[in-house]
Amino acid sequence: MNHKVVSENEWIEARKELLVKEKEHSRLRDEITRLRQQLPWHRVETDYVFESSDGTCRLSELFGANSQLITYHFMFGPDWPEGCKICSMLGDHYDPLVVHLQARDVSLVTVSRAPVEKLEEFRKRMGWSFPWVSSLNNQFNRDFGVTFTQEELDASRMNYNYKIGKFPTTECPGISCFFKNSQGEVFHTYSAYARGLENLLGIYSFLDLVAKGREEDGLPYGMHWVRHHDRYADDSFVDPYVKLVT
Repeated sequence: MNHKVVSENEWIEARKELLVKEKEHSRLRDEITRLRQQLPWHRVETDYVFESSDGTCRLSELFGANSQLITYHFMFGPDWPEGCKICSMLGDHYDPLVVHLQARDVSLVTVSRAPVEKLEEFRKRMGWSFPWVSSLNNQFNRDFGVTFTQEELDASRMNYNYKIGKFPTTECPGISCFFKNSQGEVFHTYSAYARGLENLLGIYSFLDLVAKGREEDGLPYGMHWVRHHDRYADDSFVDPYVKLVT
């Protein structure tokens, strides 16, 4: 790996120049956060019924004792043999955060269309403890823009991430946030999709610090290198997404 090498003093000056840009980025991030929290809300009229390992539960019940709810739309279709490898890496990130979010009046629940039995089997394999419910029998994923028909995919008519286009699969990743007031009314406050989820992937914050960075140029697609955390030593692993994105 060839790279410019300089004296310590020159390195410090270059680092100071970059620090100016980093501080600009931090201030812009703070401004975006402020604007995000000032977005208007809209009331959710449907109290969706989900399936969980403990039986049925409604959207309003997913809050528990908290007034705020984050739902992660985990890509796991009804006929898929396992959950998405990229969503799984994200699950590895947020699984230990659930208890800390609870302390800040926030519940985090994962939602997928696969039946509960599959979700529980896969959660056990991955060693996760976060709440996970199935939306197989309701329109939640559809209404919040993460599930589409094969016909929509084939025609590149998927209204994903607030624009019409195409995604490799009919199941897409996303995150949606809600607020419940003292009267029990539920409001949709925010949703994000595609690279809008990247801030949740702490591994990229680390990779962006090192000299080689993400090293994703030249791969069939950006996150081709990702595997389920129990598959990195599996030489027989076949990426299920390669043919879908190339």
